[in-house]
Amino acid sequence: MNGLGQMNGEAMTDNSIDNIDLFLATAHEMADLSAGKILPFFRREFSVLHKDGKGIFDPVTDADRKSEEVIRSHLAEKWPDHSIIGEEFGQDIKDDDHCWIIDPIDGTRAFVLGSPLWGTLIGLSFKDRPLIGMMNQPFTGERFWASPQGAFARWGGAETILKTRDCPNPSEAVITTTCPDLFATDADRAKFDELRSQCRMTRYGGDCYNYCLLAMGTVDLIVESGLASYDIAPLIPLIEQSGGVITTWSGESAANGGQIIAAGSKQLHEKALALLSKSAL
Repeated sequence: MNGLGQMNGEAMTDNSIDNIDLFLATAHEMADLSAGKILPFFRREFSVLHKDGKGIFDPVTDADRKSEEVIRSHLAEKWPDHSIIGEEFGQDIKDDDHCWIIDPIDGTRAFVLGSPLWGTLIGLSFKDRPLIGMMNQPFTGERFWASPQGAFARWGGAETILKTRDCPNPSEAVITTTCPDLFATDADRAKFDELRSQCRMTRYGGDCYNYCLLAMGTVDLIVESGLASYDIAPLIPLIEQSGGVITTWSGESAANGGQIIAAGSKQLHEKALALLSKSAL
């Protein structure tokens, strides 16, 4: 299976559309199961390892591993012919055109600190195109999900439809990134700094939570670099189905990760992308 890509207006097969409710049910089941593995660790004492021992601290915990293990086990039961790409246990590629993309805890640094700005990402692609996506935050009781049926969220026992804010200009925008230290290169950091200087307000921190805020219309612009596919592919349906635009800095599909820009409107995306491309290296 090659890289994940956007739908580009191409129709899904009847089989995939007919199974949307089943796929979403599986995603909700896995969100519940993974929450049961994660929450016993949160704000408790647990061991934290540095994945490769080099560069910026990249933590992994037993909560990450146990969460992904239970998700993989459930997929093996429900959809054994589907491929899986996960952060902790790599790729299991099958012949079927469906592929689940899993980040058991996106925002492990926040998790380690006891901050609630993390979540479990669950996505499904069909023929390399994002089909459904979900972000689950079990500690706060918030869940965000999207499919061709739309983008939705649930918290406090109530369900709501997600809609981005129509902010046309960077000068009116709230821009976010998880952490300036996480930009892949100094040049990427310089480009972000140039863009944020044109915006109304900048906030740091958030990981996957930022994309949910954009989908609900409280954040306008997200710029990051150095992301993996499992960091972003499950979030693409949330952004697009709520009315936003998400691509790489070159305007290509965001689903393989790398340099990512997400905006609440097409107009803001175009203007921010133009500013990024003009920034001095």
